[in-house]
Amino acid sequence: MSPAPPAPDRLHSSRVIAIAGLAVYCVGILFAEHHPVAAVLRTAGLALMCFVAIQRRSITTWTFFAILAGTELGVDAPAVAVHLHVLAEIFLRLVRVIVAPLILGTLTTGIAGHGRLRSLGRIAWKTFLYFEVVTTLALVIGSVAIHLSHAGEGIALPASTAATDAAATLVTHPGFEAFLLNMFPENIALAVAQNQILQVAVFAILFGIALALLTNEKKAPLLALLTSLTDAMFQFTKIIMYFAPIAAGAAMSYTVGTMGLSTLLPLAKLVGTFYGAVIAFILLVLFPVVLMTRIPLRAFLKAVSEPAAIGFATSASEAALPLAMERMEEFGVPRWIVAFVIPSGYSFNMDGSSLYLSIAAIFAAQASGIHLSLGGAAVMLATLMVTSKGIAGVPRAVLAILLATAASFHLSTAAVMMILGVDALIDMGRTGLNVAGNCLASAVVSRWEVSGR
Repeated sequence: MSPAPPAPDRLHSSRVIAIAGLAVYCVGILFAEHHPVAAVLRTAGLALMCFVAIQRRSITTWTFFAILAGTELGVDAPAVAVHLHVLAEIFLRLVRVIVAPLILGTLTTGIAGHGRLRSLGRIAWKTFLYFEVVTTLALVIGSVAIHLSHAGEGIALPASTAATDAAATLVTHPGFEAFLLNMFPENIALAVAQNQILQVAVFAILFGIALALLTNEKKAPLLALLTSLTDAMFQFTKIIMYFAPIAAGAAMSYTVGTMGLSTLLPLAKLVGTFYGAVIAFILLVLFPVVLMTRIPLRAFLKAVSEPAAIGFATSASEAALPLAMERMEEFGVPRWIVAFVIPSGYSFNMDGSSLYLSIAAIFAAQASGIHLSLGGAAVMLATLMVTSKGIAGVPRAVLAILLATAASFHLSTAAVMMILGVDALIDMGRTGLNVAGNCLASAVVSRWEVSGR
């Protein structure tokens, strides 16, 4: 019996097999959905990916395999796939149980346990400055991408209906004042029950400041309790994440099973524009940020891959939040910075959502036959920049903002409603980018703190 190859050789071999499996699978996807050759190719690709997953024994690898397997199940057995959504919902419920206690424990102990009162203000203005710059760049890149692709031109809009008009009136953005008021909890138990991340974070910051002002004798019992709570929540996260690949596969199978790949073709240009803009944003914004702040790229990609994959598959940013916090702490970002930056980013640093909003709004203008001047496009981007803040805390927020923008700029509501046909597919990339962007923000702020900038 020949000796087993060394670990680097096994790793290289598994990568080659994974690339080959993915290539074969993608060729199968490009064929017609029910073509027998396509099914054989997709099955062969999945078999190769499964072999790699067994060899690697990594949750990230299994999650990626589950996404592909879920896509295949949605194509071949949609009647079965639509009933698997309950598995994804179970996973989301388990994650939501963790989020509020985790933020409460990490933020409070970080501020009160280490006397971070002076550092808090400095971290806050650096964080929100970074958020504003990056989300503005996302809006600009999305606008440029849709102007280059002209994806909305030539679209035949459906006739405006009462149902469409009703949607425009029922779904409204609450406004900046309401969002500002909603940041502050009137009942912390209610905020936890409703999973209001920003309200819990605000309470945790104020609670941590109050504890920090107490004597060591008085604050020690509460700090010990909250520290134990935080450690227990991280262990809870590790247990739940073993279920993540199943949830990811179930969510993907439901999406494909309910929509079908063929239904995406009429708006394929819009979907392609969005994912092209995502790649451009990563190369033109996120990658230069990594280089300028000297963040180790390979280690960061390893840390962010699993949370981003979970966010992509489930289309729920909060599903990846506990794991994102854990991975960034393992990456070297101090726990209290992670606990402040990442939850704040869920309301103020939605890179993927900002990118999508500019693309969708200008798509609606193109489909409506409205040519926006440079000044008009700038005003629309400025409007989106303001109204998109707090998007995570508003139910159906993206639709609300798009409909409000359509009304303000006299765009066709039917064009906005048409986008909903592919929103589920776009939402996966939108959420994955949101998660990755928030992880990078915590690493950047941490590097600024270390370098004293």
